[in-house]
Amino acid sequence: MPTLSFPTWRDVPEKAWRWSSFSPAEIACRGTGAIKINTEAMDKLQELRDRLGKPLIVRSAYRSPEHNHAVGGAPASKHMQGTAFDIAMANHDPAAFEAAARSVGFLGFGYYPRSGFMHIDLGPARSWGDPFPVRPVPFAPELPPAREVLSESRTLRGGGAAGVATLGAAGVEVAQSVLAETQTAILPLVPYLDTLRWVFIAVALGGIAVTIYARLDDWKRGRR
Repeated sequence: MPTLSFPTWRDVPEKAWRWSSFSPAEIACRGTGAIKINTEAMDKLQELRDRLGKPLIVRSAYRSPEHNHAVGGAPASKHMQGTAFDIAMANHDPAAFEAAARSVGFLGFGYYPRSGFMHIDLGPARSWGDPFPVRPVPFAPELPPAREVLSESRTLRGGGAAGVATLGAAGVEVAQSVLAETQTAILPLVPYLDTLRWVFIAVALGGIAVTIYARLDDWKRGRR
């Protein structure tokens, strides 16, 4: 199994790193920053990531011998060879994760439900620890946000208010003209109608402002 070693993850040449879902810092030793890259193990890890379609949160990958000793790792831990990974189960169903990991070629499995992660390595085939409890409800499929119901849309309400107010202002202006020409007896009311027209115009402008704000807010939230 080809293995590449570097004093720190910062020393890894860009051309030597081909696993797009991970970074050298994620795989490096948490205690020393050194890194040992087992290309077969990394290929399987990337394949597992692609198969699951979700991020893999790597809690621990390569460990230098001194760091492995410091954290109480097994004397012959596969972490020191760069062929083992501890993956958090926060965003995975453990049963589905294990099935996918086995299908891509991982053989060793350690279960740590209290700590919330699963150990996987290239083998030999074995397992230890208490299995994760079966979750009563599996993860819901990730769906795009639902579009707003039109009757509840802020955009529709704002646009509707603007439209009604605009029609109202125009109606008042027409009525004002008619009254001025034909109903001289109520001419004293015309100035009040002029005020009412301006009220409708103000409401229309407010509705337009609400519509613009709603569209900008929806765009920021990715709802359109």
